[in-house]
Amino acid sequence: MQKVYQSPLASRYATESMKQLFSQEVKFKTWRKLWIALAEAEMELGLPIKEEQIKEMKDHADDINYEVAEKREQEVHHDVMAHVYAYAEQCEKAKPIIHLGATSCYVGDNADLIIFYEALKLVKTNLIKLIKALSNFAMQNKNLPTLAFTHFQAAQPTTVGKRATIWLQDLLLDLDDIDYRISKFKLLGSKGTTGTQASFLELFEGDHFKVKRLEEKIAQKMGFKDCFDVSGQTYPRKLDSQILFLLSSIAQSAAKFSNDIRLLQSLKEIEEPFGDNQVGSSAMAYKRNPILSERIASLARCVIVNALNPCITASTQWLERTLDDSANRRICIPEAFLAVDAILNLYLKIAKGMKVYPKVIEKHLNDELPFIATENILMNAVKYGGDRQKLHERIRLHAMEATKAYKEQGTPIDLLERIFQDPSFNISSKELKNLLDPQKYIGRAKEQTEEFISEKIKPRLE
Repeated sequence: MQKVYQSPLASRYATESMKQLFSQEVKFKTWRKLWIALAEAEMELGLPIKEEQIKEMKDHADDINYEVAEKREQEVHHDVMAHVYAYAEQCEKAKPIIHLGATSCYVGDNADLIIFYEALKLVKTNLIKLIKALSNFAMQNKNLPTLAFTHFQAAQPTTVGKRATIWLQDLLLDLDDIDYRISKFKLLGSKGTTGTQASFLELFEGDHFKVKRLEEKIAQKMGFKDCFDVSGQTYPRKLDSQILFLLSSIAQSAAKFSNDIRLLQSLKEIEEPFGDNQVGSSAMAYKRNPILSERIASLARCVIVNALNPCITASTQWLERTLDDSANRRICIPEAFLAVDAILNLYLKIAKGMKVYPKVIEKHLNDELPFIATENILMNAVKYGGDRQKLHERIRLHAMEATKAYKEQGTPIDLLERIFQDPSFNISSKELKNLLDPQKYIGRAKEQTEEFISEKIKPRLE
């Protein structure tokens, strides 16, 4: 039982992997890796730093003396300087060269970028797992006719598998975007207090080449190819808005899927996983509520709205830097990642465990097929010499009467019987039955599904 507030994203929804990425421990250990990379690069470029100093820093890279750092922060009210002090207390030899020439954003911003990069890779991994699971579902149901809907009104049939390709295509667009964002990822580098690298130019006695090489070396040591070409004190906050728009896009894709499942579960055609001992309602024991889909929709709304935060931050940065980004970023960016992490895991659970009810699907389709088949019936009658305009009017009148009887009296829809008995159509029972084959109305749904999976999805998964 928590005695103080804890974010539900951490306590209820996100996975351990994502929560660990945004932990204080990962952040502060990354700071120390960055300090080591800086010192190594400075030594390699000729500054008077010794191997034994680097070794001492490496020896204490992971055993962070948090108590010292926390006590110091209470005194100086500066987290970076508190951790520099704590690290220096452990590294007597390296004390003079820790954080040499750097500003707080050297560790703060570079560490954030490294964590965001790893978080994007984790999101991508989960996205790929989801695409694979949905692809299997689509292929298993590629030829199962189902009633399609426009405006949530019955429309021409599709197949269950083809409908899943619509969900898949949204996710494929998201995968394209995340691949692009990962491929373009950069570090801030060593830019100094206003982005001019003046402190490092001083350290290297005016050698511009060494200042540029310093940044290249730091990036390489931290596993990156490049740094931002120019900046103020911080990396461009525009990147935060780009990342959160990507996460928002994934949330949008998931929310669309979750809404579809909620509608289909209400129709009893498809059902999300439901445990044997799961309770749907405290009052209505018979209920099987789509709680996983509802949770996706709920979390997705948080991410979509949250994506506005970094837009405002990016647009209100003053000149080379202002600190009104700090508190906002500490909240909105980790929470967006944690929420999307939870969303994708919920989505994957549903995709792997969806239950399809072909008999219910068939019943709903058969209820509407008489109306859907009327165009083919009309064309068939015209082929045998009928007048299209007159026959169209006859169908319209029969449809109106059949629908009226169904709505007012609850009688079965007898549209086909009315048409069969109408001599204007001159249609046999065999021809009529043949026209009611659902496969005649699904178009290229099966072929589209096969082509999409084989030509677009499989190459990406491979």
